[in-house]
Amino acid sequence: MIVSVGSNPFEMGVATELFGLRRPELPVDWYDFALCSPTPTVRMHAGFFQLSGVRGLDAVDRADTVIVPNRPDPLEDPGPEVLAAIRRAADRGARLVSFCTGTFTLAAAGVLDGRRATTHWRWAEAFTARYPRVDLQPDVLFVDDGQVITAAGSAAALDTSLHLVRADHGAEIAAAVSRRLVHPAHRDGGQRQFIEHPLPEVADASLAPLLDWAAEHLTEGLDVSALAARAAVSPATLHRRFRAQLGTTPLAWLTEQRTTLACRLMERGEDRLDVIARTCGLGAATNLRTQLRRRTGLTPTEYRSRFAAGR
Repeated sequence: MIVSVGSNPFEMGVATELFGLRRPELPVDWYDFALCSPTPTVRMHAGFFQLSGVRGLDAVDRADTVIVPNRPDPLEDPGPEVLAAIRRAADRGARLVSFCTGTFTLAAAGVLDGRRATTHWRWAEAFTARYPRVDLQPDVLFVDDGQVITAAGSAAALDTSLHLVRADHGAEIAAAVSRRLVHPAHRDGGQRQFIEHPLPEVADASLAPLLDWAAEHLTEGLDVSALAARAAVSPATLHRRFRAQLGTTPLAWLTEQRTTLACRLMERGEDRLDVIARTCGLGAATNLRTQLRRRTGLTPTEYRSRFAAGR
C-alpha cells in the first residue's frame, strides 16, 4: 500500500487489518503486506500522526497487488514518482486497488481510461468532469474491472478488501475474516441509501431479522412471497424496503445468498452439482452454473480446482 502526505489513516488501517495481520487460524498462506512511500517519513491527514521508517516505492515494483493513496483534496495530483510507480505496476499486470478518493490517483496515472470505476458519491461529479474517459459507476460500493478494483467511500474499503480475500481464497475464508471483523462478508447494493436525502417521517423497519432468518432457511425453497409473509408485509412493500436498505431486490438477494452457499459447499469438497443446486435452493445444476459464472466468471470445475479444500 502506497501512503503519501495527507493520506487518510482509516483506509490505511483497513488495509493493515485485512492484509497485514497474521491469521494462523486460517488454512491458507496469508498476504505479505507492506507500506511504502516516496519518502521514509509521512505526515498523515491533518497531522494526526507521522509514519517513519516506511519503505521506498521500489516495493511497488515487487507487489502483486498495489493499493494506491487517497487524498483529502482529490483534485490535487499526487507526486510524479507515485504516478510513475502505478504505471509500472499496471504495465507488468499487477492488481491495482483504490479506496475512496484513491480513484483520482488511478485516473491521474491514466490506468482507468476506458474502464469502469467508482468513487465517493460526493466527488462523482468532479471526477466525471475531470476524467470523462472513465466509465464512473457512482451508486455502487465497489467496482471490480479485472485488473483494477475501485471502492467508494471509506467504509467501502472493508467491502472491497473482503471481496479481494474472497477472490483470492474463496467464500469460506472471506466469511471467517468477516466474522473476525464483525462485518458482513458481502453487503449487497450501492450507495444510494447513504447519499444525503431528507429523512422520511417514518423509517422502514430494519430488514436484519428477516435476512438472518432467510439465511438459515435457504434450503427450504424460499421465494419473495415467503419472505413477504415472514415480514408481514406485501411483496411490493418488501421490494421497496430492499431497494431502500440494500439497493437490490429480494430475488436478487436470495440468488446471491444461494450462490454464496453453493461456493462454500464446493470449497468443502462437494462436487455433485445437482446436490449442491438442490441444497442451496437454486433448483437445477444448469442454474447453478449460470449463477456461478455470473458471480465469479468461473465454471464449477474451475471454481473447485481453485478453492476446494486440499487443492
